[in-house]
Amino acid sequence: MERLLDEHLEKLKTRVIKMCSLVDEQVQNAIKSVEEDNLELAQSVIDRDKKVNKYDVKIDKICQRIFALAQPVAMDLRYIMSSLTINSNLERIGDIAVNIAENVLLIKKKPEFYYNTKLEEMFNLTKRMLKNSIDAFIGGNPELAKEVIKTDDIVDKLNAENHQILKSIMKQNPDNIEGAVALLVISRELERLADHSTNIAEDVFFIVEAQLIKHKYEKFIFGDEENDGDTETDDTKAEKN
Repeated sequence: MERLLDEHLEKLKTRVIKMCSLVDEQVQNAIKSVEEDNLELAQSVIDRDKKVNKYDVKIDKICQRIFALAQPVAMDLRYIMSSLTINSNLERIGDIAVNIAENVLLIKKKPEFYYNTKLEEMFNLTKRMLKNSIDAFIGGNPELAKEVIKTDDIVDKLNAENHQILKSIMKQNPDNIEGAVALLVISRELERLADHSTNIAEDVFFIVEAQLIKHKYEKFIFGDEENDGDTETDDTKAEKN
C-alpha cells in the first residue's frame, strides 16, 4: 500500500509541475502579446488553453485515485489536498491568460495612453509573483511564499490607480473608451492573477508547516499579533448579542 501511494504521489508531483510550467508560459506569452501587439501570440495562448484544461482534469483524477486506493496522512495528505487547490488556482490563472489575450485581439494595437498606466509595473510584479509561488511550492519554501503574499497589496494599489487613470482618460475623450475598457479588463485580470498566486503561496504554508494562514497575514507574514482573529471586537460582541 505504501509503495502504491509513493508511485501515485510521484505521478501527481510530475503532473502538477508540468501544469505549473504550462500556465507560467501561458501568462508570459499573454503579457508579451500585450507588450508587442502580437496578435498571433495572443491567439496561440487561446488555442493552448485546451491543454491547460486537460492537465486540470488529469490532476483531479490522480488525487481522487489516491484517496480511493490509499490512506495518506500527515504531510502526504496535506500535499494532496493542496495539489487540488493549487491545480484549481492554476487553471483559473490559465483562464486569466486567455482573457488578456482576447483583449489583445479586441483592440489589436495598444492605445498611446497605455504608457500612462501602471500596467508595465503590474506585468513585472505579477510575473514574479507567479514564478515565486510556483518555486515556493516545488521547493517547499515558505519564506519565498511570504514574499508573494507581501506583494499582493502592491498589485491591488496599482490596479486601483489604473482605474482612476483610465476613467479620467475616458472622460476626456469618448473615442478612448474601447481601448481604455480593454486596459481596465487587463488590469483587473492581473489583480486576479496576483490573488491566485497568493492562494498558491498560502498552500505552501499548509504543506510545509501545517498552518492555515488565510486571512491571518498580519500574524504569520508581518509579525503583528495584536488581533489574530481570536480577540472579540465590539462588532463581534454585538453580533453575539
